[in-house]
Amino acid sequence: MTGTDHLITGATVLTMDPVTGAAPVTRSIRIRGGEITAVEPTLTAEPGEDVIDGRDRLVVPGYVNAHTHSWEALFRARLDNLPLEHWMLLSYPVLGLAPLSPDLIRLRSALVAIESLRNGVTTLVDDVLEIPGQTEEQLAAVFETYRDIGIRANLSGHVMDRPFVAHFPFLADALDPAERRALDALTVCDTGDYLAYAQAAAARYRDYADGRLRFMVGPSAPQRCSPELMVGLDELARRHDLEFHIHVLETRTQAVTGEEFYGKTMVEYLHSLGVLGEHVTIAHGIWLTDSDIEVLADTGASVSHNPISNLKLGSGIAPWRKLRDAGVNLGLGTDGMSSSDTARMSEVVKAAALLHKVTGPDYRRWPTAGEVLTAGTLGGARSARLGATVGSIEVGKRADLVIYDMTALTFTPRNAPELHLVYSENGSSIDTVMVDGRVVMTADRLTTIDERAVLDELQARGPELRRWQDHLETLNRSLLPAFDRQYRQVMSRAVPVDRFSGHGDCWLN
Repeated sequence: MTGTDHLITGATVLTMDPVTGAAPVTRSIRIRGGEITAVEPTLTAEPGEDVIDGRDRLVVPGYVNAHTHSWEALFRARLDNLPLEHWMLLSYPVLGLAPLSPDLIRLRSALVAIESLRNGVTTLVDDVLEIPGQTEEQLAAVFETYRDIGIRANLSGHVMDRPFVAHFPFLADALDPAERRALDALTVCDTGDYLAYAQAAAARYRDYADGRLRFMVGPSAPQRCSPELMVGLDELARRHDLEFHIHVLETRTQAVTGEEFYGKTMVEYLHSLGVLGEHVTIAHGIWLTDSDIEVLADTGASVSHNPISNLKLGSGIAPWRKLRDAGVNLGLGTDGMSSSDTARMSEVVKAAALLHKVTGPDYRRWPTAGEVLTAGTLGGARSARLGATVGSIEVGKRADLVIYDMTALTFTPRNAPELHLVYSENGSSIDTVMVDGRVVMTADRLTTIDERAVLDELQARGPELRRWQDHLETLNRSLLPAFDRQYRQVMSRAVPVDRFSGHGDCWLN
């Protein structure tokens, strides 16, 4: 349900629209039934409107977190100094794991939503991965939690249907016989059953929470999914206008995997299956070749850039400027709260603005504040199939807005608002957050949930959770030596691009 009719008067606004973009302008904004109905230099209050004084306030579209995994909220600040494949073994353990209860999923999802709203994130693209598999009850727990807290989201049933050992080149030979038997015994998702599950979920959540929440398809990655699954999910996504969200070329290992498995790059392989299009979001896209980038531009696929996660896992630096120059739509994402340890998009925006300044000396090609803010708002909305709904402040779009207090510390002394937002703001100066015209946070208080109760319950369950995690980590760490052997073999193979800035391979000696 949408909130009260509002009029925001005389505010500094970054519309992120095609006309003024990230350039600050003075505007008044009228909101009726959750929709932006007027954006003008001045507007006069009408009866029944809640008037918000925009003096000393900056109004922007809410951030769109174009790629995250709520599963990882329970694994925050547990792991460090591991590459993706090793890290996944411990943060998404494959040995000894039983399904999570819906009540724990609700707490986990609430934690992600709380931190997101507090940082000005109004839309989540939550690629929900449940290990060992997702039930209807587990998926419902996420939808219901996000419905009640009032955030906007695309939610997946993240899926893989290939045997675990087959996800990696060289791993089969690196395992000892007992390890191989244990991994081969893992249950593999049935392709037909999952396609039926996804079809039912797409229908069930078509207009959920007044259209604020939608199901999306989440085939994990090309090397983890059969062609039949990816083609089936692509057909489903096109039929229901859903986002098709997939991890591609996150690591050097995956660049080698494409050549080893398919004799071509991962993007070329996906293109050969006919599953690339405007409905597709490529998560990460670090080890893309120039020809891969051309394919993405030609097909209209988007890329979610996740700089903090990429840095923490040592995955490499995505080709930001090449993607933009080619016309590929870019969003920004936090990735999960174990690979980045945060759901705060302000940190991602700053990291994206800074990271690519060290990839070359031509400062004219460094990211601008406007480009980064566009990726964090409208770019993410487009990648989520929500470009006509949110991401900019325009008549006809939903009122997903964040209001910052420019008398606060991070805006003092006040200079260029867009630069304050990119480089200085950390969420501490947020005055109001609005989703679908409903105020979900004001005066440093979430209005839709008892935040303290959620945090207290998770803290109380901390010892239980840590015992569970310690047990799983012990079981799965036994596989790390085999992963090291596989990793070293991967690193000895040539790849067509280098996304390690200044990285050498002397550690292999």
